[in-house]
Amino acid sequence: MALSVPDQLAQLEAARQIVLADAGLYPQIVQGILPIVGANARLELRRWGAEFLAETFASPTFKLYQKEISALGVLQILKDLLEKPGEDATVVKSVVQTAASIYSLVFRYMYVQSLIAPTVGRHWCGPYVNPWDFGVEENIVLLFSVLSIANPHDVPVWNQMATIKSNILKRWDTAATGVRICCIKFVQKVVQMQTPGVIADPRRPDQNEVSIALVPRDHPLIPPPRLEPEASGLLDRLLNVFNEDISDAVLINATLNCLGTILRTRQSIANKIISAILNFNPMKKANSPMTPKARVQVNSMERTTRALLMNDLRRNENGPFADRIKAYVDRLARLRLDVFDEGSRKRGLPNEPTDGLDNNKRRRLGAELPERPDPEPLPPGPVSLGQLFTLTKDPALAMFDVTSLTLDIMVRIIPPVLVRIDQQALDQALNHVRARYLSLTKPPPQALGDDEEDYEPDFEPSEDREHIINKADALPPEDSLQSPSEVALGPFKLPQPPRLTVDDTMQIGKGTISRVFGMMNVLGEAPLAKKQRPGLNRLAGSNYDKEAWTTVITRLATRASAGLDYDSSEDDDSKVIVEKQVAGSSLSDGIRETLWKFIIEDFRSRIPVAIAWLNEEWYNDRIQKQTSEQQNDGVALPKPRQHYEQWMLKVLDGIVPYLDAKDKHLIRFLSEIPEVNAKVLGRVKGLARDPERVQLAVNALLYLILMKPPARDIAVDALEDLWRNYDDAKALTTKHLARWRPQVLDSESKPSPAPAPNGVQHPEDSNPTPSSAPSPAVKIEGEQMKKNHVGQAVAAAG
Repeated sequence: MALSVPDQLAQLEAARQIVLADAGLYPQIVQGILPIVGANARLELRRWGAEFLAETFASPTFKLYQKEISALGVLQILKDLLEKPGEDATVVKSVVQTAASIYSLVFRYMYVQSLIAPTVGRHWCGPYVNPWDFGVEENIVLLFSVLSIANPHDVPVWNQMATIKSNILKRWDTAATGVRICCIKFVQKVVQMQTPGVIADPRRPDQNEVSIALVPRDHPLIPPPRLEPEASGLLDRLLNVFNEDISDAVLINATLNCLGTILRTRQSIANKIISAILNFNPMKKANSPMTPKARVQVNSMERTTRALLMNDLRRNENGPFADRIKAYVDRLARLRLDVFDEGSRKRGLPNEPTDGLDNNKRRRLGAELPERPDPEPLPPGPVSLGQLFTLTKDPALAMFDVTSLTLDIMVRIIPPVLVRIDQQALDQALNHVRARYLSLTKPPPQALGDDEEDYEPDFEPSEDREHIINKADALPPEDSLQSPSEVALGPFKLPQPPRLTVDDTMQIGKGTISRVFGMMNVLGEAPLAKKQRPGLNRLAGSNYDKEAWTTVITRLATRASAGLDYDSSEDDDSKVIVEKQVAGSSLSDGIRETLWKFIIEDFRSRIPVAIAWLNEEWYNDRIQKQTSEQQNDGVALPKPRQHYEQWMLKVLDGIVPYLDAKDKHLIRFLSEIPEVNAKVLGRVKGLARDPERVQLAVNALLYLILMKPPARDIAVDALEDLWRNYDDAKALTTKHLARWRPQVLDSESKPSPAPAPNGVQHPEDSNPTPSSAPSPAVKIEGEQMKKNHVGQAVAAAG
């Protein structure tokens, strides 16, 4: 009993769900449904079958070699469906999509070794398979498949593919829009296959991209001299859509989307495609009356064109068309702004008043502007500021407490209101408030007595009219009278500001320091990749970054008070000089103290700030010392105070307690400060009291020995002191002393001389040689440590 169409569709859908779950079953399912969905089947079955084939050959889970096997078997079905008269458009669309997917597989089959052969050959020649298990005929077929490198004589396969291609190209210009879009996709595949591509490895044609570049020039079925001109003609036909009248934006967008793949994979024809796109104007239709449909079409074409060109520009920023593409995209942006953003812009203010009509319309229509109501008069008695400025008659608004609004809300509300307020209304409100204020400040009229109320003055003039006119003619003209505002004013000078006291100077200086440190905390470090080092000729603090503010604060600390220390050239008053010195030194010391705290808070990230500061201190000390040694009018300047050593030791004392065994910031600090003395090395040797930090102390001293020759001698002395007085450091310092001071090790390893027979020691043996004796610094350090140990022992015994 034959199944009905719905039952068949249900079974086919079940088979589809099976292959979606297991892609390895695609070949069996495809082979099984071909007789059901042929050209003679019902329309519903043909639609399902064409859609299933398009989905199958586009699936990424369907393996390539299996696709090639199945593609050869569906060519006849596709040919029959296309040649069926009056075929349904949905079936034709799916068939064209399937043809676009299998064209590359058939093209590859015609010139590359079949993918069946390597698979079968591996099983045939595998280590666990015996070829003698197969029959003679099977072995011959397998051997022929393995050794076959092409299929140049498989005429039926290529003829079927050629017939399908010819049928699709005939439908390209006359079919429905959906079918034409699928035809454009098929043409894109044909152009891509029949245009030479990039050959990665000529020795492995099966691993290269499918293109005509690997096809032999004398191939009997797909000769390159015939297929390449065909691909060029199809490309011209594809690009011709940009020159035609824009009637269907869907075809334009489909063409642009297909050209993106060709641009990416075929660089040989990229220039031709880009030139055609640059000559295309997607906004051409905007010149005609814009209907909603036309607006959507123009918008879609503009967006697709811009996206295609921008993607190509990102892949090839230095290409020959880079500048033209940028100019084209900018022009599209301007046109889009003129066409599409005009309706979304805010409507401007009306030309006529919002509260009435203008003068011309008023005269013509006899309308009058409504007058604003006058505010209520002030109540009798005392008046508050709120009542003075309240002009509204709404009791709810009059009782509103404005102080309940926060400052940020007021800042957001007031500017927009001031921009949109009517100037005439604002002037009228100000006049009302001004009149109220004048009425309140005007003194009340005095009450008149009874006698004054009865007084009636005589208004008869004492002179007649002629005398008054003669006196008026004798007066000077009004223009000659100078108004009070025209009187020339003398020069005006502001008075000199009061002289700042020491306390005022300190307060202002502290405020400046706090603001500078605030900028240093806000600004972060610039990225290392963007930092530019112009060298010795650069200007310090030329950029608005953290390094610039570091330079400012360190020079404020070191150089700000340099001219205030001694200023006897203009002011001989010793008290003033002392005040200037105290103010300058206090301000500088305050900056130094704040800078020291700033560094100690996070010394690992702020070591560069400490190094820059100490270099400025050292440089300033040298400059001040040179200046003090010079003579000024025969009087020697006082010796300035040296700051470098004091603050360098203070910084070192602040960071040493927090150093761990693997910390490298100490070595960086010692290597970049300008001067190292014995006091510094004393702090470094103090690290050896902690057994975990002995390695850190030895590494720091070794770095100074190797990289700082001026400090090498005192560093070697410090290393010798560690070797003599710190047992935990003996093993680490021995190998370094063997190189830099071997005589110390030799003296220790040399045996003591035997006593003389008469019991008298030789005078030369009584004292060690200078080479083996410890240095004076080492002796002093050793004696101090012995005293400390003795004191500790006595204290413990007591």
